[in-house]
Amino acid sequence: MGHSPILHPPGRTTGRPALVRPLRCFTVAVRVVVAPDKFKGTATARAVARAVADRLWELGHDTVELPMADGGEGFLDALGGANRTSTVSGPDGRPVEAGWRLSKRLAVIEMAAASGLDLVGGAEGNDPVDATTAGTGELISIAVESGARRVLVGVGGSATTDGGLGALRAMHPTQRLRGIELVVACDVRTRFVDAATVFAPQKGAGRTQVELLRRRLERLAQVFLDESGVDVQALEGSGAAGGLAGGLATVGAELVSGFDVVADELELDAAIEGADLVVTGEGFLDDESFDGKVVGGVASLAHALGVPCLAVVGEVVEPLPALPDGLTVVSLTERFGSDESLARPGRLAAEVVAEHLATLPG
Repeated sequence: MGHSPILHPPGRTTGRPALVRPLRCFTVAVRVVVAPDKFKGTATARAVARAVADRLWELGHDTVELPMADGGEGFLDALGGANRTSTVSGPDGRPVEAGWRLSKRLAVIEMAAASGLDLVGGAEGNDPVDATTAGTGELISIAVESGARRVLVGVGGSATTDGGLGALRAMHPTQRLRGIELVVACDVRTRFVDAATVFAPQKGAGRTQVELLRRRLERLAQVFLDESGVDVQALEGSGAAGGLAGGLATVGAELVSGFDVVADELELDAAIEGADLVVTGEGFLDDESFDGKVVGGVASLAHALGVPCLAVVGEVVEPLPALPDGLTVVSLTERFGSDESLARPGRLAAEVVAEHLATLPG
């Protein structure tokens, strides 16, 4: 989408208040790409990137801020943020104000803004059986009616396990999607029916409800196959957002890695090439972090381009897979304690990165 990274060369304030730079503790300025994910529940990706970049700018280094996402929460913000707001149906049917983006016939939608678990107060406030994706379908329809010819839908953080049925009904008639490139940015690889077992408990479903939802998705998968010819059970990632990804696939959507979508749109590879260090991070680093998520994706790309990578994370959850060569991991919890790491993740991450730079040769 041509979204420009935020570049901060030494000596420029780039619109922020002027900062008094201390005497440099480095002999040579370096170029650092700051590309974190969110620290869920404590800081957005943009806030962490800004805190780290501010500290490095004070020290005289070039920084490129590229807040990242993998299709879940933060997807819209990573791709430029909302420039439109529409009233749509929330997951419980009540109206919500959902932000989305339209730029040069490209629409960016974060389904959590219309059908997210946070909108109903989390798992305790959710009705996991009746929660609907209707609002997401309404946003897609509004985007197309507003002139979008390409629609990116980030899925993740949903309250729903309706297989996308609510969204499809809201988009009826789906002939309006002819000629529209619909791309679903998935943050997981879970298959359609497995969405009930894997994710519904996180959305407030008890054991009996999980089984009900699983059977419902099985029936819906057969209906989709009969009516559209699309076997959603065969599609990797079709279970994302409680099966919304699979439902959208039946009307022509392409299911892709959310990290890859964001990385391509922001031209992450071009930003990393020639850098001296790449900084990434997230709240919890575990084995899933290296399976289509931001930290693993950034680290792998940095390794492929021959650039060292530092991952500053809130907490490390063992066991981890073998780490990519060139990746250093620092846990804020281990370094500063749980209370501090939760209260000040951005500032502490900036401190860790500054200290790490001081150990680099040259």
